[in-house]
Amino acid sequence: MNDRRRETLTYVTGFAIALALTFAAFAAVRWPVAPAGTTFAIILALALVQVVVQFRCFLHVSFARSSREDLLLVLFSALIIALMVSGTLVILFNLRTRMM
Repeated sequence: MNDRRRETLTYVTGFAIALALTFAAFAAVRWPVAPAGTTFAIILALALVQVVVQFRCFLHVSFARSSREDLLLVLFSALIIALMVSGTLVILFNLRTRMM
C-alpha cells in the first residue's frame, strides 16, 4: 500500500471513529440511561477518546521516538491553555464572590 493511500485510509478511519464518538455523546445526552453524574463521566470519557483519535489520525502525533517532540509540543500547549483558563476562572469567581 502506498503512502498516499495509507494516509487517506487513516483520515477516513479517524473521521468515522470521530463521528461515532460524537453520535455516542449526543445519544448519551438525548436519551439518558444513567444519572446525570454518570452521563457526565461518559461524555468526559468519550471526549478524551475523541482527543486521542484527533491527535493520532489527523495530527499524526504518536508515541514513536521520531515524533516525541511533536507530542511534547502538544502537551506543553495544552498545559499553557489549561493554566490560562484556570487562572481566568479563578479571577472571575473571585470577582463574583466580591460582588455578591
